[in-house]
Amino acid sequence: MAWEEDILGAEFQSLAFEAKGPDGVQRTATLVRFRLEPDSGAPRRRQRPAVLFLHGWSDYFFNVDLARFWNSAGYDFYALDMHNHGRSLHPGSPGGFVSRLADYDAEIAAALVIIGGGDPPGPITLMGHSTGGLVAALWAADNPGSVSRLVLNSPWLEMHGSSLVRRAASGLMAPMARLRPTAVLRLPERGYYWRTISSAAEGEWTIDDRYRPPMAFPVRAGWLSAVLAGHARVARGLNIQVPILVLLSAGSATGLLWSEAMRRTDAVLDVDIIGARALALGRSVTVERIEGALHDVFLSPAGVRADAYARLARWLRAYGAGEPPGRAAASTAPP
Repeated sequence: MAWEEDILGAEFQSLAFEAKGPDGVQRTATLVRFRLEPDSGAPRRRQRPAVLFLHGWSDYFFNVDLARFWNSAGYDFYALDMHNHGRSLHPGSPGGFVSRLADYDAEIAAALVIIGGGDPPGPITLMGHSTGGLVAALWAADNPGSVSRLVLNSPWLEMHGSSLVRRAASGLMAPMARLRPTAVLRLPERGYYWRTISSAAEGEWTIDDRYRPPMAFPVRAGWLSAVLAGHARVARGLNIQVPILVLLSAGSATGLLWSEAMRRTDAVLDVDIIGARALALGRSVTVERIEGALHDVFLSPAGVRADAYARLARWLRAYGAGEPPGRAAASTAPP
């Protein structure tokens, strides 16, 4: 395995690797790192704390400003394109599909070994967005001692409506997920969130549609059942012991028809439900509600994301014990 220049340019490198899941299946994932110095070819021993970012469903890592923020705060930045997503997609593979969220565990563990230069690193800051936030929370709960802090950007912790909706949906999905896990569900397609972020529409971010299709990947029965099972675990309480930051928009606009409110709210999740469910994650949870934020708060308009970065920096100052003096206190947003 060798690091190569990444699709994001000379500042980034990527490394594709395989990891065997608990079911014995080998799956391909791709680790991306922010490149701090020329690559000598030798394994890098980590001198600074590290952060590992997990993207959302039907997504991949592309936010270079996020990497620069963490770098300026004194962290080595890594992002994982999980199997069946982004850089890890293969022709003919079911984009975004996973039948159990635990199938991601092996590649997260393998990524940490790579980050550690051949050994698992010390406790790492784990960051996740949307479904990646759900995966990150479950990983932190199942691997105590591996995570020092948890940063969740609009994590998908519960279905729209209530736990009653989730339980009803789980009952309907269970037989199909068991018998036909890759069956595609016929659900309304909504590209409104993509419209607000992509420079190919009305947003400002360059997004590769091969890796993040405008209408997202097809929703499959096994995938939805896996997410619902994760939501059920969160509802029962995860008892995560490390500090947790949850960043959310101040409002939601999740209707089937376009509305101008979608330019300044979360057009994917019900943030009120997510905010309430976040309190079940652990013993020390900070919830930041950000006025005008989109579903990914760090893809929001410039002034809004500057507010989000400032809140993240403030939280790091409070919960960055053991970090390099003066670095975790960085408070400036990336340009």
